[in-house]
Amino acid sequence: MPTATISGQEVTVDDEGFMTEYDQWNEDVAAALASQIGIDLGEGHWQVIKFLREDYKEQGETPMLRRVANMSGVSTKELFLLFPKKPAKKMAYIAGVPKPHGCV
Repeated sequence: MPTATISGQEVTVDDEGFMTEYDQWNEDVAAALASQIGIDLGEGHWQVIKFLREDYKEQGETPMLRRVANMSGVSTKELFLLFPKKPAKKMAYIAGVPKPHGCV
């Protein structure tokens, strides 16, 4: 697996740049990843990111957009505002979890 240095920390990533080791993630890494894709993290972003990480740890797979909207308390419309264009992919990337199945 390739590695990348993010926020001064070496992390393992897949061919698309998604982190592959759950425990290598931290909030500094998340902020750096978000910055790379033009997102400045605010309270709403963190709510979604924390939900993704907790849900992934419990379920063993990255939740799809519908599950995030239904379970996180953040509407689909707001998810598209927080993570413009391809929100599921961007949320997973920043949260340090695998790209959801079905994302292109």
